[in-house]
Parts: sequence; structure tokens; C-alpha cells
Amino acid sequence: MKALVTGATGFVGFHVAKALQEKGVEVRALVRASSDTSDLAPLGVELVTGDIRDYDSVRRALQGCGELYHVAADYRLWVPDPEAMYETNVQGTVNVMQAALEAGTGKVVYTSSAGTLVPKRSRGKCNEETPVCLSDMVGHYKRSKFLAERHVYEFISRGLPIVIVNPTTPIGPMDRKPTPTGKVIVDFLSGRMPAFIDTGLNFVDVEEVGLGHWLASQYGKSGEHYILGNRNMSLGEFLAILGRIGERKPPRVKLPYVPVLLAAYVDEAVSTWIRHTQPTIPLTGVKMAKSYMYFDCSKAVHSLGVPQMPVERAMQKSIDWYLERGYVRNRPSSGGRHVC
Repeated sequence: MKALVTGATGFVGFHVAKALQEKGVEVRALVRASSDTSDLAPLGVELVTGDIRDYDSVRRALQGCGELYHVAADYRLWVPDPEAMYETNVQGTVNVMQAALEAGTGKVVYTSSAGTLVPKRSRGKCNEETPVCLSDMVGHYKRSKFLAERHVYEFISRGLPIVIVNPTTPIGPMDRKPTPTGKVIVDFLSGRMPAFIDTGLNFVDVEEVGLGHWLASQYGKSGEHYILGNRNMSLGEFLAILGRIGERKPPRVKLPYVPVLLAAYVDEAVSTWIRHTQPTIPLTGVKMAKSYMYFDCSKAVHSLGVPQMPVERAMQKSIDWYLERGYVRNRPSSGGRHVC
């Protein structure tokens, strides 16, 4: 069986392609002409040039593929042109699903985000049944993914067999850009994080997320959501563990929310209208921190058999990868090689 993977040059998409290859699935990756495909070469995947915003290129890429994993997305907390994000995340998803419907694709796994399952004010664990609406979505990324999900349900109603997976906060190797979470790790290891804001997240090994996609294709039910996550932790707890593994002292100053929010508003205004650069303090990220993004991941564990690997090992692999790739300027004295 051959499967098309979109977004295979990205953090999660790479690990989806890798997991599929390890399960004996023949993988074709839809990649943009400008994408760096050097890390995909060792996997031996077939590369097809195209763009999810170009319907014809998606249709051509799907030819001969019985399965589809739509992972590609524009994931940023700040964008100078929000319309570009909606074009990729919403219209791009419509293009991919329409092409799959036309091709009669037998299995489709759509990568959403656990962020689409979180109300504006949440302190408890959210699950696949937590009631949410568009007004709960903070920032353009969450809004675009929420809207894309609505379109996915329309294609499900038209007979396209789609399983939806909602990854939480993946960490691990190959986070090249890096993602906002990866940037937290790099900044921490580089000594650029003197303080932090009180919030909570669910962390998961990105390799576990990759495997979860394959398990969803095998055991998931069309129209169902499955949260791919693992361990709920406050940011303070996460930084403390990261400090033990990476041999860095974690920040002890916990900043109050309101002053940070005000500073983010000012920073975004100055960055957008005067400096024309990315803000130092992402306003969307600060707003998201108001809600604890804690999840009950038991559905994916029990229904799909998604393993729950120690998050500390994912932290170790992430640290090692950033150090080896030169992301960290001030290298920890012993290289952070011991595992908790």
C-alpha cells in the first residue's frame, strides 16, 4: 500500500513518514519546490513536488495512493499576513480532502491540533468531547485549524473515511524551525529564559505522535477524534526537569499574567508597525497561556494502543539534537547526556 503524506518536511510530518516506513508502508511525500528535503532522503520516500494550495498538484500526487495523511499546516503564533495562514490551513485542507474524495482514497488521517479542543478558560483536563466553539479559539492558528476541522466533517458526511488526530505539544528531534515549544527549549539551554509565566501543557514524544498516526489509520473510526498526548505538566515543572537533564538551573521567577499581557500588546504593536519584525513576546502565546492545556489522552491509549513513553526521554532526545545541530550557543558543561 502506498500513502501520500503532506507536510513530511515538517516536525510532525517527518515522524509520520518515518513511522509509516517502519511499518512497511510505501510513502510518497508532497513537498514544495523550496522545501529542504535533505532529512527525508535517508528514509527513501518518494518525493513529489507540489503545494496543498494548488489543487491540481495534490490530485496528481494522490494518484496511485490508497492512503492519505494530511499533516501539512502553517504553525506560527504570529503572522504578518493572517490570510496566508488561512489559505494553507483551511483552503489547503479543502483541496486535499476534495482530491481524496475524487480519487476514492480508502484511508485518510487528518492532523488537527489539541488546541481546537480547549475552551478559553480551562483548568481541568479536556477530552475529545469537550464543547468548544470558534470564539474559544485564541489566535489565527487555532482559528484556522478549527475552521479546517469543520470542513473535514463536511467531507466525512460526503463519504470520505477520515480519522482526526489531535496532537498536544510534541517534543523531540528534527524540530528544525523550531516550533514555539522547541524555541522554549533552545532559549532555556542557551540561558535566555530568566523567568516564565504560569501555565500548563500536555507534552508528548513526537515519535509517539508519528506512530499514533499509523495506529489511527489501523484502528481509528471515521469521524472520531483521538488526542495524541501523554503527560500534563506545568511549565515550571517542565523547565525543572529540563534543567536536570540539560544541567541548567531553571528560572525561579514566575511572572504575573497581566503585566506580561500588557507588555505583549506593546511589543506586538511596535514590532508590527515600526520594526516590521516578529515580536519578542508573542501576544497569541501569552493569551493561550491563560488556559491550562491539560488533556485526558485515554481514548487514544485504549482504542488505538498509542504507547505512553517517558516524556523525559523525549526531552533528552530534543536536547541532544539541538546540541548536535548547533542551535544552543552556550553548551552545557557535560552535554546533557544523562537520562532521568
